[in-house]
Amino acid sequence: MNILLLGSGGREHALAWKISQSDKIDKLYIAPGNAGTAEVGENIDIKLSDFEAIKKLAIEKKIEIVVVGPEQPLVDGISDYFMLDPELRSVSVIGPVKAGAILEGSKDFAKDFMTKYNIPTAKYQSFKKATLEEGKTFLESLSSPYVLKADGLAAGKGVLIIDDLDEAKEALEQMLDGQFGDASATVVIEEFLDGIELSVFVITDGKSYKILPEAKDYKRIGEGDTGLNTGGMGAVSPVPFANKEFLNKIEDKIIKPTMDGLIKEKIKYKGFIFFGLINVKGEPFVIEYNVRLGDPETEVVIPRIKSDIVDLLKHTADETLDKVDFEIDDKACTTVMLVSEGYPGSYEKGRKIENIEKVSNSILFHAGTKRSGSEIITNGGRVIAVSSYGKNMNDALEKSYKNAEIIDFKGKNYRKDIGFDLK
Repeated sequence: MNILLLGSGGREHALAWKISQSDKIDKLYIAPGNAGTAEVGENIDIKLSDFEAIKKLAIEKKIEIVVVGPEQPLVDGISDYFMLDPELRSVSVIGPVKAGAILEGSKDFAKDFMTKYNIPTAKYQSFKKATLEEGKTFLESLSSPYVLKADGLAAGKGVLIIDDLDEAKEALEQMLDGQFGDASATVVIEEFLDGIELSVFVITDGKSYKILPEAKDYKRIGEGDTGLNTGGMGAVSPVPFANKEFLNKIEDKIIKPTMDGLIKEKIKYKGFIFFGLINVKGEPFVIEYNVRLGDPETEVVIPRIKSDIVDLLKHTADETLDKVDFEIDDKACTTVMLVSEGYPGSYEKGRKIENIEKVSNSILFHAGTKRSGSEIITNGGRVIAVSSYGKNMNDALEKSYKNAEIIDFKGKNYRKDIGFDLK
């Protein structure tokens, strides 16, 4: 079987690494990929927005399954594009149609969906520029801190949590004035939920599902969860507080109603669902949906899947997911993200990465890297995820941190307290 994987980050390298281990794979292509994916498949330099070029590649390389890594192509309708083109109907896409991708593409839609299907989430209201004053009044009805979310995709930067009421009102005005472009033409204001976050993932064929290992990631750039939000600075799996009782609550109160809702809405959903959750005094609430795997959570979730992932993908495509066995490794897995100096602000690219060959007892998942001649150089803000297995979280973290020190590039930065709140 030939598979095409779309994307270029650490998530895609982790997926490519796992897919390449299957004896059911003939050829794996990654578009556009990075220096790490090139070691387990063939990179093809195509823009993810160029559906015509992706179609041409799928036909030329006799692709059977396309796995969509990031959210933007899904929100833009790549699954619909393949389904509606007679030349592509034999190609299965792992990723929801546009009507399903709106769960991530519009926070307002997602909140309405959760309300309709009684899925626990924070109290909220949505506002446009014409209802700015009503938005300010709603803020006054809430206690601080205040949570403001751009409705659309804003590259992970569209969520603001503000302590001061006047600052929150000003931020609302700026967002509705186009701070995040069209993404903030509508702003969702919701009550702040005080608790500890985690991420839960499923893969679904639209009827049945398999629950993947849960994870907790760390978004802030600085130790102690301080500083600016990033795409993610590290992750751990399993999550110590997510015991069987709590995970059962997640399945019963969140996963099953979400699946039932998608079926009732007649939304064709084949792919991954990411449940961004928060544990509030032992009860799970949904913060957000994503319609793909998270990053860097994928770099700890995928290594813990013992089953053949190509089997999972094939049964997802064939709508026979309930027929496949699924096994999770009991070992812990952690990842520490090495990032460029200045990230998540401006940063330089093209810095030589050294000592990769000296790493042992960790798996390196490349994110912002590319090959330049015989060298591997930085090509993004998040550069490499250092993932490690261990008998427990602390054991795995020790290995990840040891190798995070060994790898070197000018301006290397990483958080030294991943898992700090779980010890």
